[in-house]
Amino acid sequence: MEHILLVEDDPRLSRSLSEQLQAAGFACTQVYDGDMALRAVGGQRFDLILLDLSLPGKDGYAVCKEIRRTDRQLPIIVITAFSDIDDKMNAFDLGADDYLVKPVHFQEVLAKVRVFLKRREPSTETNDRIVVDDLEIDTTKRTVTREGRSIELAPKEYNLLVLLARRAGKVFSKDELAEQVWSDSHAVSNNTIEVYISFLRSKVDKGHARKLIHTRHGFGYTLSADQS
Repeated sequence: MEHILLVEDDPRLSRSLSEQLQAAGFACTQVYDGDMALRAVGGQRFDLILLDLSLPGKDGYAVCKEIRRTDRQLPIIVITAFSDIDDKMNAFDLGADDYLVKPVHFQEVLAKVRVFLKRREPSTETNDRIVVDDLEIDTTKRTVTREGRSIELAPKEYNLLVLLARRAGKVFSKDELAEQVWSDSHAVSNNTIEVYISFLRSKVDKGHARKLIHTRHGFGYTLSADQS
């Protein structure tokens, strides 16, 4: 049974979500502030975290950042009243995998939870290394290197890079990237895609004479060692 950590300081909402998650077949541990969340993560294994941003003690941003220092794979879905785009981008930059704005419907939460738990299931793929020129991705260890030097990526950045690298040379439209990297493509703006491509370029291509991430104006983006 998958175990979900629910970090929410509103007792009524926490109780409601917990009861519905358990009815859907999940184990659920409830905590009510950021410090409790970090102690819980340090003391036991969870398969996914539902995280509010406005919390007593350490806020959700600090919790997300702290977890990502040691665990790059644990799915973190933010559920918050903060609807500003800057709050959303900050959460993604710190390592959140998805972002829901309150009030939320449980069926939407459940759909997100199932999507990310499905992604954590062991892959049947035999090729766990992707190599494009001097870029190497180990999909088992979820590590990225270029010219042998490690590159630290947030989860969304990593997923975006893997998608581009697995189909090196293919041009992906923004709609295709949104559909395959974000679980709710309708909520992802073109600007968000552009921001994440910029993040990747700064981490993967900056300082290298040979660029791997290319824009095909009017069509989308591709990863390729071909400079043409």
